[in-house]
Amino acid sequence: MKSLISFLLLLLAAVAQAVSSTGGRLLAVLDDVADKASYSKFLGSLEGRGFTITYETPKSESLSLFHLGERAYDHVILFPIKTKGLGPNLSPNLLVNFVNAKGNILVALSSEITTSTSIVGLLNELDISLPADRTGLVVDHFNYDAASAADKHDVVLVPAQGPLRPGLRDLFTGPGGDKLPLAFPRGVGQVLGAGALLSPVVRAPHTAYSYNPKEQAESVSDDLFASGAQLSLVSAFQARNSARVAVVGSAEMLSDKWLGAKVKRAGEKKEVATANDEFAKRISGWAFQEIGVLRVNWIEHHLNEAGAVNASNPKIYRIKNDVIYSISVSEYVWDKWTPYTVPAGDELQLEFSMLSPFHRLNLSPVPAEATADASVYRVAFKLPDQHGIFNFMVNYKRPFLSNVEEKVTVSVRHMAHNEWPRSFVISGAWPWIAGIGVTVTGWLAFCALWMFSQPVGKAAAVKKTQ
Repeated sequence: MKSLISFLLLLLAAVAQAVSSTGGRLLAVLDDVADKASYSKFLGSLEGRGFTITYETPKSESLSLFHLGERAYDHVILFPIKTKGLGPNLSPNLLVNFVNAKGNILVALSSEITTSTSIVGLLNELDISLPADRTGLVVDHFNYDAASAADKHDVVLVPAQGPLRPGLRDLFTGPGGDKLPLAFPRGVGQVLGAGALLSPVVRAPHTAYSYNPKEQAESVSDDLFASGAQLSLVSAFQARNSARVAVVGSAEMLSDKWLGAKVKRAGEKKEVATANDEFAKRISGWAFQEIGVLRVNWIEHHLNEAGAVNASNPKIYRIKNDVIYSISVSEYVWDKWTPYTVPAGDELQLEFSMLSPFHRLNLSPVPAEATADASVYRVAFKLPDQHGIFNFMVNYKRPFLSNVEEKVTVSVRHMAHNEWPRSFVISGAWPWIAGIGVTVTGWLAFCALWMFSQPVGKAAAVKKTQ
């Protein structure tokens, strides 16, 4: 009895703690393990959410991302490292393999520490570019903290930006629901490629620019790395397997000094709070798949015809059948699965395709069938007049949401000889049927006249007399 009670208590404790949808094993790589004291609030928040954190340095002999061909960790945080390389256990190739194995990585950069070649190699693979000197500093002479950066203007205050897509909502929102600025101290800006897998999370203000602080001030305007909205201060990459890589240009904004800090805008006397607390929680939550994760619970398709046997998910249909397709989708939010609601202006679509889509239809929610942890979307349509091998395809890929790619293959046969409608049912055939009737009737009338008409007799012969 006691063992049962202990088991139940452990189960309740596990349920009470939130954890990532992909696991809670987290590796934090620091220049020195003692440096974790500078990020105690951030790391403590992760531990409070259910993560088991292992702290290592690049020089550690026990450091390994894989064990017996499987991931040794579910997530990795790479803090700024002073060494030029991260060693053979954190090479760019191994980091890419970790992402290919559905592992998640959070990279934190710093303008005061030259970015290691391993990190540069990883970001190049993702089409994320850093300044050539790897020490670019983002400054803004209009949006800066007058209290801590009155001279250098290197603590950029990023104003609240437009609404983000699901998964990273309320990034600039404080505890009271107010929109707050984001403090970005001494950070490195990135330039993103045109790939569809990349998304900027936070862009620099229009008046910000990046330069090498080691160069002379008069050469700053000659050759800028990037400026304004070209600079991404925080970037997100989501692979096709839904693994995630987040790049935070300023590791210092995750430190205890800036979590919960207050700043003073240039030209103002009043201090205001920052959104760094909420930012740190949400960017790490997104990177480690605590938010923005979609799951397909079940898929069902069947006939939608009166009197038909509505067997679920048949392997074969007939052309021009009426069909109903339904899909159940859930979203993971911090510690539980919830119903997923498609945002306004977006659509969840079904493609019924062979080599190319024959139908592309919007799936509509069915509130009556929604549950506490799932939404149901449905559409009814008529199959095309084409037999062959078709796919029910849902291909839903959006920034900051895990990919949904579900394909169900079915056969569509032609009509059997006894399934075609009779000619008299088709109104377009009536003139042809009437023509056949007229022809037959005329032929029969001709035959009757021919058979029953008496032939004309010959005239009697007249004898000649002399």
